[in-house]
Amino acid sequence: MDPAWIFAYVLLGAGTGFMAGLFGIGGGGIMVPALTLLFIAQGFEAEYLVHLALGTSLAAIVPTACASVFTHHQHKAILWPVVVRLVPGIVVGTFAATFVAAYLPPVFLALFFSAFMFLVAAQMLLNRVPSPANQLPGVLGLSAVGTAIGGVSALVAIGGGTMTVPFLTWCKVRLPSAIATSAAVGLPIALAGAVGYAINGASVLGLPERSLGFVYWPAVVCMAAASLFTAPLGARLTHRLPIPLLKCFFAALLVALALQMLWTVLTG
Repeated sequence: MDPAWIFAYVLLGAGTGFMAGLFGIGGGGIMVPALTLLFIAQGFEAEYLVHLALGTSLAAIVPTACASVFTHHQHKAILWPVVVRLVPGIVVGTFAATFVAAYLPPVFLALFFSAFMFLVAAQMLLNRVPSPANQLPGVLGLSAVGTAIGGVSALVAIGGGTMTVPFLTWCKVRLPSAIATSAAVGLPIALAGAVGYAINGASVLGLPERSLGFVYWPAVVCMAAASLFTAPLGARLTHRLPIPLLKCFFAALLVALALQMLWTVLTG
């Protein structure tokens, strides 16, 4: 692979890793539109660009999530009983949604992705967090919530933090613990999603060399290697710095990337 592409993937992985650790998100909001642009520039088959970006993003999130979880666990901020109750539904929802995504056209996936990113950005900019008047639900309730989070996460290639963090804070969980718990939840989402996209793209023709289904491994390796160094840095800052201004910048970035995603797919 050309050194220029290697550098581009490493740079992308470094940025998304830092954001993943800082906000408890998977980084798909940044990776998917950026990967789509990079894949177009490399001349990959247009029909499966978004699918390939989604699967590659989820696979790259796995090591990022591991590094982020380890750092948050050192701060004893992860609510492991909550994670255990969310995981069964998350795995089912994520894996099932990859089978749905395999049959959806790229334009629909791009529209769904962009609409979701706009909602996330609006929530960040408006800072509209529901009044913490609710308690965490029981096992069945958390499993149902996990299934919904996993399903949406697979369709937009996120670690689930954009839904998990607001849900936990709504249930009276402190923000640092919500972010840390969300990071732990992101790991099974990424694993189930990556496996699902790999399986569903296994029989597809015209994918680039060194791909396993809808997972392009050269990009995964480069991004993951960089994110392993930057994800712990972001996770440490979560427990040291106020992040309202950073949230505003991140929200603005999400809007820009969502618009770029729409432009790339609709005009490509």
